[in-house]
Amino acid sequence: MSRLAVPKTYKLYIGGKFPRSESGRTYEVATREGAFLANAALASRKDARDAVVAARAAIAGWAGTTGYNRGQVLYRIAELLEGRRAQFVDELVAAEAVSAAVAGRQVDTAIDAWVWYAGWADKYVQVAGNGNPVSGPYFNLSTPEATGVVAIVAPQGATGSLLGLVSVVAPAIVSGNTVVVIANQASPLSAISLAEVLATSDVPGGVVNILTGSPAEIAPWLAGHADVNALDLAGAEALAWVDLQIMAADTLKRVLPPENGAPSPSLERIVALTETKTVWHTKSLI
Repeated sequence: MSRLAVPKTYKLYIGGKFPRSESGRTYEVATREGAFLANAALASRKDARDAVVAARAAIAGWAGTTGYNRGQVLYRIAELLEGRRAQFVDELVAAEAVSAAVAGRQVDTAIDAWVWYAGWADKYVQVAGNGNPVSGPYFNLSTPEATGVVAIVAPQGATGSLLGLVSVVAPAIVSGNTVVVIANQASPLSAISLAEVLATSDVPGGVVNILTGSPAEIAPWLAGHADVNALDLAGAEALAWVDLQIMAADTLKRVLPPENGAPSPSLERIVALTETKTVWHTKSLI
């Protein structure tokens, strides 16, 4: 006997929960051939503001934990993603019109990226920090610390939606930042499925907040938000991203420019979203 399919309505991920958009709006997600896949929440300005509030509230706990512990959390995400590999492959095949082999390589690369960044969590400080030579009886030490709330436009390409999201979220949170990320608009399903992974991992609520919908609508509100400390425009190449940079400058945000596709794993991307703090300490005379 045949049965009716139950179309899924994907929600936002804010503060560790899955709310509907406060506006009640949704949009249809389709295959590359135009067939219906699911409904996704169309985030609004109010949703973006709620996400920033959740991200700000989570900073103290997340940045205050040790790099070793953050690395363990990121590694746990990789473990959970590995356990749901088949689901992500199926979603990418349906949404991006790629073969199972291509989708599988994307999922595997995303898993590897989580592991790669997990390994740097307790090491990047030693590489990016420094003991500075000074004249006088002092120690002078510089160390990178989290910059705060990072707003991100994930890569928006026709393929690579999962890897694009991971490639910008992982390097941001590894140092203790919290993020508000606008997922791939055309292929948001793997982003919310990743949110389900995050919700069942050890990541505290509010560390990662995922909005689905239009980057052109949401990004300006985040670029001008006074409680956002940095702006990653990796996926903003099709937007008026120079205008977004100008808006960000009004509140002295650090800005990362658009990328051509998913950024490769790099230490530089971790350090770009940190602030260097310098400490002076008197040398003992004994």
